[in-house]
Amino acid sequence: MATEFDLIRRYFVRPTPSAVLGPGDDCALLQPTPDQQLAISTDMLVAGTHFFPDTPPRDLGWKTLAVNVSDLAAMGAKPRWATLAGSLPNADESWIAAFAEGLFACAQAYGLDIVGGDTTSGPLNFCVTVLGEVPPGKALRRDSGKDGDDIWVSGRPGLATLGLRFLQNKVELPPLWQKLCLASLHHPRPRVELGLALRGKASAAIDVSDGLLADLGHIATASGLVGDVILNQLPSLPQGIDRATALDCQLAGGDDYELCFTAPFEQRLRLAQLAAELELPLWRIGQLRTPNAPRFLNNPDDNNPSPPTIIPTENEVAGMVQVFGPDGEIIDFDHHGYEHFA
Repeated sequence: MATEFDLIRRYFVRPTPSAVLGPGDDCALLQPTPDQQLAISTDMLVAGTHFFPDTPPRDLGWKTLAVNVSDLAAMGAKPRWATLAGSLPNADESWIAAFAEGLFACAQAYGLDIVGGDTTSGPLNFCVTVLGEVPPGKALRRDSGKDGDDIWVSGRPGLATLGLRFLQNKVELPPLWQKLCLASLHHPRPRVELGLALRGKASAAIDVSDGLLADLGHIATASGLVGDVILNQLPSLPQGIDRATALDCQLAGGDDYELCFTAPFEQRLRLAQLAAELELPLWRIGQLRTPNAPRFLNNPDDNNPSPPTIIPTENEVAGMVQVFGPDGEIIDFDHHGYEHFA
């Protein structure tokens, strides 16, 4: 039977041209680019919580790294390096080989080197630390949203949760939507190119991992504002799905790893151009606002920064996120996203 170090050498040691010293020693040695700040994030994926234990290993390898790269995208950081730590219930070399294939495919796609890590025997889980670079003052932070900023989201949030519910036999999906939703669940595409392009355009950003409303709430809380989401400005989901189910997937479902970001009104045209350049839909879904201030209902086809429909407000606190129908009615939506210890 292969030893721990045999497995590491065989499947997880690859050339690391961006590192001074890669895997094989007590530490990796890295040389950051001069005049760049390091952006560092760590995420853990646990079998039964973040993925099914029987998830195809190549898909799992991709996703294990991709969900971490998504954090760099949300900060507007360029991916550079990653480390991987994991525990495996057994040394199934065919499984490990497929997992490593997916992991390094993701690393190659986003320009990272895997520079170290650790493995041990135990329940199936993985922990990745990613490092990226961003010029000083250019990082997309959660605490920089401004009163009146538009709220945007990329792609089609809700697809991954629909894919999960399809696998759980909770929803039926047409064949094309099955493919889209399962790809979103198993093979997320971190929006690195978008994050880099949003430097100097977006005021704040976050990736949608726990649910659109929950993650938007983090921006609102950090920025001391409230978020208004306009229901009819969200992208459409497959027809034939119960409306409540579709809304729950779209607004509170996680695992999409799209970017939710805010930007001033003056950036609308540039963001529309950016969506075309990246061939990536960008949806303007609402607005940030000072708590208890007058609210204006945005018309998605109206270039007026202050549309006329005013909705009264009261008893609001920073961090609140509310959903409104096309006529300005509040839609009760208590479930905002996934909570590990709920």
